[in-house]
Amino acid sequence: MFRDRAEAGRALATKLMGFAGRGDVVVLALPRGGAVVGYEVAQALNAPLDVFVVRKLGTPGQPELAMGAIASGGVIVLNPDVVHALNIPDEVIREVAAREEQEVERREREYRLNRPPLPLRR
Repeated sequence: MFRDRAEAGRALATKLMGFAGRGDVVVLALPRGGAVVGYEVAQALNAPLDVFVVRKLGTPGQPELAMGAIASGGVIVLNPDVVHALNIPDEVIREVAAREEQEVERREREYRLNRPPLPLRR
């Protein structure tokens, strides 16, 4: 449909031009491929760009099976069906989440070049 992600970002930006130039708009991009799309949108809207890093919380013994995810800001979402079906203890969930949170924070520092996150509010 699109030649590349940059073209997709420019196409998306045309749909979002109603947000251009507003001081209350921040573009959040999911690294890695989403960062290219987000960059194009941010440029077109004259809006700041930040990353939103998400990591899978893999189950013990089956790391490719997600029991949930953790994202920038420490947001954790669990899949209760997987957690209950595999009887995963809270302590194990906390251990996996802590490990992945360190990776989220490392990637945020890398992508932001040690700049602080942009302020967001509801």
